Amino acid sequence: MATNGSYNAKDIQVLEGLEAVRRRPGMYVGGTDIKALHHLVYEVVDNSIDEALAGVATRIEIIIHPDSSVTVIDNGRGIPVDMHPTEKKSALEVVMTKLHAGGKFGGGGYKVSGGLHGVGVSAVNALSEWCEVEVKRDGQIHFQRFVRGHPQEPVKVIGKVKKPGDTGTKTTFKYDPLIFTEALEFRFDTLIQRFREMAFVTRGTTIYFLDERSNRELTFYFEGGITSFVRYLNRNREILHPVVYVEKSIEGIGIECAVQYTDAYTESVYSFANTINTVDGGTHLTGMRSALTRVVNDYARKSGLLKEADPNFSGDDTREGLTAIISIKHPDPQFESQTKVKLMNPEVQTYVTQVLGEAFGTFLEENPQAAKAIIAKCLTSARARDAARKARDLVIRKSALESLTLPGKLADCSGRDATKTELYIVEGDSAGGSAKQGRDRHFQAILPLRGKILNTERARLDKILGNNEVRALISALGTGVGDNFDLAGLRYGRIIIMTDADVDGSHIRTLLLTFFFRYMPTLIDDGHLYIAQPPLYRMVYKNQVHYAYNDAEKDKLIKSFGVSPDKVGLSRYKGLGEMNPTQLWETTMNPVNRTLLLVGVDDAAEADRTFDMLMGDAVDPRKRFIQTHAKAVRNLDI
Repeated sequence: MATNGSYNAKDIQVLEGLEAVRRRPGMYVGGTDIKALHHLVYEVVDNSIDEALAGVATRIEIIIHPDSSVTVIDNGRGIPVDMHPTEKKSALEVVMTKLHAGGKFGGGGYKVSGGLHGVGVSAVNALSEWCEVEVKRDGQIHFQRFVRGHPQEPVKVIGKVKKPGDTGTKTTFKYDPLIFTEALEFRFDTLIQRFREMAFVTRGTTIYFLDERSNRELTFYFEGGITSFVRYLNRNREILHPVVYVEKSIEGIGIECAVQYTDAYTESVYSFANTINTVDGGTHLTGMRSALTRVVNDYARKSGLLKEADPNFSGDDTREGLTAIISIKHPDPQFESQTKVKLMNPEVQTYVTQVLGEAFGTFLEENPQAAKAIIAKCLTSARARDAARKARDLVIRKSALESLTLPGKLADCSGRDATKTELYIVEGDSAGGSAKQGRDRHFQAILPLRGKILNTERARLDKILGNNEVRALISALGTGVGDNFDLAGLRYGRIIIMTDADVDGSHIRTLLLTFFFRYMPTLIDDGHLYIAQPPLYRMVYKNQVHYAYNDAEKDKLIKSFGVSPDKVGLSRYKGLGEMNPTQLWETTMNPVNRTLLLVGVDDAAEADRTFDMLMGDAVDPRKRFIQTHAKAVRNLDI
């Protein structure tokens, strides 16, 4: 062991109170990025949702103020304000300043809750510049203010409630710019997706959201709960049967599941534990999937729809076109981490398999027409999957014979370190030529695509693998696709879509995004996919060349020259092919100057529905979308 530097008792630091949270925010809210910022709001709202789950709150309000402070109000019981027996201070102050303090441990205050570790609201308090709590309880309004986690004075009474029996909690906090040092802003769209989900899985609770920065507001209330959620996700799809819904409690664990098959080629399955979206699934999701696979196979065998010589359907076969929500309420859930993305309780798998297995088996028995439609869908899926496997094997075998699996049109880079290399997917051969000449061949590879790739939202994998452009893309990336996808084979750390700024370019970009979202979502989740931002204008003034990436930037530049627009040489790029290699390097490919847009998915359920609407078979929803948003279009180039 190294002898330089001491390692004795005096070197062991004890972080008092909330200092641990401020020193290591990643352990409590997942970091200090935009995701963690939104997590602060979710932690406070989760407390109000817990009151709704306990049957004592019916309305939750969330308000974002112009200064980016956030208020959350509920009409629950109100945080207790009386003296804590051992801490000798108000219970409100204990809840706000002590980690692992809350009503979720003893089992008396809450049967189930989403705020489980008792660190939620105290972590928010620790990471806030200031935080104020008002509690309506026992006919009075109690108040306490905190600055960076420290109470400024004891809890005090500031008034009386207007209506007898009026109770609830109002929390207002402003995130601390010393912790969240980047210039971050709450995103309205990200928050509404989460609140919509919360309303779906907390049936009969009203969630009202107001953003005072833009004066946008929305109210969510779903009497149908997760059945409404499934209908919402499937509203642009052709359904094969009504929603199958089951709700049951086993050993104090509430299980709710809603299932519906559609004509889609992908699955849309979401899991929740105590209203929290467990994005990495867990035992409840595993239980649901195994129940469906077992029941469908049993019914297909019993009814003779699956012949003796036929193999059983795989899990993938029974999930094609499936839309399903599994929501469990557990008194003692075990999560993989504080950010609660994966449920670990082993008993949940058994209970969910049992409950859904019985309900779905009964549904198939009682609805033979629907059962036949589901089995027919699975049979087609199984045949297509077999064809896809053969096509995939053919792609792999063919690739192996052709220059070490790389397509001929790929201009590869000399670097082999995937953390430093980039692949530009370029529209058309002319732009591809410019990009090949303009790039830095040490770390930048170019793959030109001819024409538009297949719309992968409307085709199965076997058909997709028959498309030359898609095959070239899969070969270049090195990850495989579908069941064979393996991120370890990725040859480039950044995959950059570079298309023209016109309608065709936008369409090609959308087709590529659809493919990545449906068949290689890990690339998006792990931050490998980007969109290049080529300039829209080239401006020459006093023999100096300037580039503008949008109209606002163009106008700002002209204004800075202090002359009228006609004195500036202005040309608008219609396509990447119009730029010479040097211009393309300077504006779009040089890491020092370029702007790249990282592709991310904040809310998978909403992205799923949007891709389905924009790229699926149903025409009416797409038409409505275009008519609604037509006036907001900018830089339309047709």
